[in-house]
Amino acid sequence: MADETRQAMPHRLEVLAALIDTLAERAKASPKESYTAKLLKQGRHKCAKKLGEEGVELALAIVDSKKKEVRAEAADVLYHFLVALMARKVPFAEVMTELEGRFGLSGLEEKARREED
Repeated sequence: MADETRQAMPHRLEVLAALIDTLAERAKASPKESYTAKLLKQGRHKCAKKLGEEGVELALAIVDSKKKEVRAEAADVLYHFLVALMARKVPFAEVMTELEGRFGLSGLEEKARREED
């Protein structure tokens, strides 16, 4: 994707950055006061389960629901995705580095590279 195309897309990544910062703070809170802290205390299996549940809800919303519901479910997936990464101690920045390394590759080329490993 050309740089000018990437810059023209209204992505609102500052919202995602603010969410990541907020989750880092909430992770330090008591599980009695923070849903994020509660999930993290329950461990990676619980976080993965929640991510999977939300992913299914999003997939179903994409097929059968209005855009408002799709947006809400997508937001839930993003939240649970970030919490699951935190539970696994994988910084979001590392995911972005991985994604950045895929620029210039077709999806088929990238998938073939993973299968070789």
